[in-house]
Amino acid sequence: MAKPTIQKVFAYVTSGQRLLVFEHPDSPEAGIQVPAGTLETGETIAEGVMREAYEETGLSDLILGVFLGEQVCDMSDYGKHEIHRRHFYHVICAGDVPDHWQHLEKFHSGGSPRETPFDLYWVYLPDGVPELIADHGVMVGALLTALKLV
Repeated sequence: MAKPTIQKVFAYVTSGQRLLVFEHPDSPEAGIQVPAGTLETGETIAEGVMREAYEETGLSDLILGVFLGEQVCDMSDYGKHEIHRRHFYHVICAGDVPDHWQHLEKFHSGGSPRETPFDLYWVYLPDGVPELIADHGVMVGALLTALKLV
């Protein structure tokens, strides 16, 4: 049986020379991530990346930057029988934000709402980026090129 292909969007949110990452305090096995999620029906990729960036961070002063690239990822290694077509964008944070904060993302999956806490913080580019889980960091090189840091 063919694996379904799921459209995903990834936001590399920056403030100056800092990249926004987060962890799940209730699920440390989820690793360190960047804001990302599934493209919704009828959404453009740009709309989806901005929605996910806002939903997962709570930041409202966000500006869509450049498209960084695309990756096709077989999720079998992560226990999922699906292919992810991932679209990566640079997103600029124009406002003043703390160095570290917690945000509750609200989910309404299957009709039952739940909240998931995220611990968000900035890391310095290019050398302060930790290892990101599940290829979340695959386009960091493209981000560094876009920011003229290489």
